[in-house]
Amino acid sequence: MLPKKSGLAYRIGCKRPADNFVPSPLNQFTMELKNTFIHHVYFWLKNPESKEDLQKLVEGLEALASVEEIKMYHIGVPAPTDREVIDNTYAISWLNIFETSEDHDAYQVHPKHLKFISDCSSLWSKVKVYDSLQH
Repeated sequence: MLPKKSGLAYRIGCKRPADNFVPSPLNQFTMELKNTFIHHVYFWLKNPESKEDLQKLVEGLEALASVEEIKMYHIGVPAPTDREVIDNTYAISWLNIFETSEDHDAYQVHPKHLKFISDCSSLWSKVKVYDSLQH
């Protein structure tokens, strides 16, 4: 069972077998994600104490997860860690894994993504995005 914070369970989804997960040379228990485009978004709510706003944002992200180009996703809340380098001031993180940069680009203009922005942008005060490719 995954941990909960403020009544919101962490969520992760995989839409098909993870072809991009391969055994790592580090050890037999580690898997490495290969040849993917990672899109990680952090949201700060205008009303951080509002459970209704938080739930509406999560519901919007869950609907957005149905975009075909997204191969895996994770909706999360800040972990209860406390070190100087950690920023846990955000309300929700949204991690997406795409097979290609082109899939990410298609997602950015997808009608469901545009609807999510239209429906939910009034909820957040700040959004920060980190995109990355395989090193």
